[in-house]
Amino acid sequence: MTSPTAPEPTAPTPTAAAHTAPADLVDAVRAVWADALETDLAHVPADASFLSLGGDSVLAVRMAAMLRKRLGTPLALADVRVEQNAAQLAALVHERSTGSGTGALRPLPLDLRRRPDPEEPFPLLPLQQGYFVGQQDAWELSYRSAHHYVDIGLEDIDADEAPEALQDALERLAEHQAVLRARILPDGRQRILPLDDPEAVPRLRVTDLRDADEETAAARLAEIRHEMSTEGPDPSRGCGLDMRLTLMPGDRARLHSSTSLLIIDGWSSGVFYRDLFALVSDYNAVLAPLDIDYGDYVTTLRDLPGTEAWQQDRDWWWDRLDGFPLPPALPLVADPGEVRPTLMGTRQAVLDPRRWEALRRLCTEHGVTPSAAMFAAFAAAVARACGHRRFLLNTLQLNRLPLHPDVSRLVGAFSSTMLLPVDLPEAPVFADLATRAQGDIGDALAHNLITGVEVSRELGRRRGTHRPVAPVVFQSTLGVDAALGSEVPQEAGPLGEIDLLSHHQQLRTPQVALEVRLFELRGELVVVFSLVEELFAGADVDRMFADLMATVESLTEPEGWSAVVALPGAVDAEQTDTARRAPGGRLSVPAAAAGAGGAEPGPPRDEAERAVAAHWEKLLDCPVDERTADFFALGGDSLLAVRMLASLAREGLGRVTPRRFLRQPTVAGLAAALGASDAG
Repeated sequence: MTSPTAPEPTAPTPTAAAHTAPADLVDAVRAVWADALETDLAHVPADASFLSLGGDSVLAVRMAAMLRKRLGTPLALADVRVEQNAAQLAALVHERSTGSGTGALRPLPLDLRRRPDPEEPFPLLPLQQGYFVGQQDAWELSYRSAHHYVDIGLEDIDADEAPEALQDALERLAEHQAVLRARILPDGRQRILPLDDPEAVPRLRVTDLRDADEETAAARLAEIRHEMSTEGPDPSRGCGLDMRLTLMPGDRARLHSSTSLLIIDGWSSGVFYRDLFALVSDYNAVLAPLDIDYGDYVTTLRDLPGTEAWQQDRDWWWDRLDGFPLPPALPLVADPGEVRPTLMGTRQAVLDPRRWEALRRLCTEHGVTPSAAMFAAFAAAVARACGHRRFLLNTLQLNRLPLHPDVSRLVGAFSSTMLLPVDLPEAPVFADLATRAQGDIGDALAHNLITGVEVSRELGRRRGTHRPVAPVVFQSTLGVDAALGSEVPQEAGPLGEIDLLSHHQQLRTPQVALEVRLFELRGELVVVFSLVEELFAGADVDRMFADLMATVESLTEPEGWSAVVALPGAVDAEQTDTARRAPGGRLSVPAAAAGAGGAEPGPPRDEAERAVAAHWEKLLDCPVDERTADFFALGGDSLLAVRMLASLAREGLGRVTPRRFLRQPTVAGLAAALGASDAG
């Protein structure tokens, strides 16, 4: 049950200080804030920032959607900043509605409408594309399924009624949340199956171990966990949700859920479980209707590249790419291109509710969100582990554009990534480091119409590499319960009491070497490392995780914020041979392209090369008259590569795996690979 980070912009917009809004509009914004923060209007002064009142960046997304619904004024996420007060935000709304602004505002350039045909295929969003390609055994660190597995404890369950109630709830939820019926097509699009399709609705599987002894039950539970962790659901072959119920001795049970990252993101997980448990608890429960579905949202985004705002964001990122650093040079024990992982390893620790509350309070006093503080702590731990202060990190972001009030209530794969260059000063005070991190995140998220997947593709083209350019990831869900309006309930009818603290989870994310995840459960802060164990020495990972937790724990006291952060002296990683310290090399991205493999330049020479060139010309909409032309340099990307190879196979020209194609992604190289496949 995880969720991505949400926007954490920091500076008030320039126009907010230059204009004022009518008093009744300020009061209307205050009323929205009061509802979002679940407090009285009297506790929302017009001059107090959203952050100081207990809001955060995740909750700000919900608040933006509420503003759109009540005031009829669309605001971009970049306009809604946690440091703004109600008067400043009201000024933005006033400028938007009257057209009196200075041009600094970013109106939402899209109008979301329902699709005429809800069963018509629609595109994958960029991160969905990455996960889809990551399931093709193409890029390094791939898996057969990209999914998140979790099981939680249930106590005092009604074993006779619970299975039927849970299946009934799944059926009703699949009708309410259309994406639970989604399938990924071979060409990299998705569609929603109709309700009368026999394969549309997820089916619950029940294992009854009530009469088993504890040893047998524990062994069977371990088998189920291993199976669901390693064989995740794949919506290109079936349902994207695998849910099971294991009945245990003593009126206990485990609820298992494996969800494909292609259809459900972290925020959606929170929506899914709240809706599911509400339906399980009451056969007569009716969820508030949704006026849109996930497909409507995705289809609307097809018009985004034609907008001025999108083009401005692209230019902002593209102008900075050449100065981006490499990933952190973490020492490896194996080459990422050679390992074939099946599971990601885990390190996990918790901060108890008392200390977590103290940390949040100190974040507010220092004017930063908890996620920004945690990002700063993680960046410092990474720097100490890799021995240098400048590197590129990846973050997972909410990025649900508030195009409609129902967007926050939808289940779907809305998340996107965002690349963040890190350049740490040599001896900062932690409070300054956190403030700097929040500012950097805010600058990037003010240009969130371009996703990290798109930025990564362009960065890979410029560097001539097909390896993951940012395989170290930061993900935070802090504040999502408040944004959703409640925690996951503590009981659910026949399912009995829900013990979230008794949970077991596994994550498989393609093209990720190491990911830190932060989320809340029953008032505790949970910090998790998910990593490809085959890449790292266990002692190195343990040391880095302990380092991070030591910093997190220090931030529960004021002294931790005023402490000088010890960081390496080196700005960038050494370029010399590091084989002695890192047998597998360093986590990095080579600058050299795959190249033409010795092929002589010139026009396509034979029928196979001409056939490949013709396919590329049609797919990429550009002339291909050079046999050493690189597919990706011509504008191709990972999804187009998969689509192109499938098309060649369908036409009988030969089968080439994406991994084989990446060794030499040229006209001549692919033609040779097709010839080799025919010979085989």
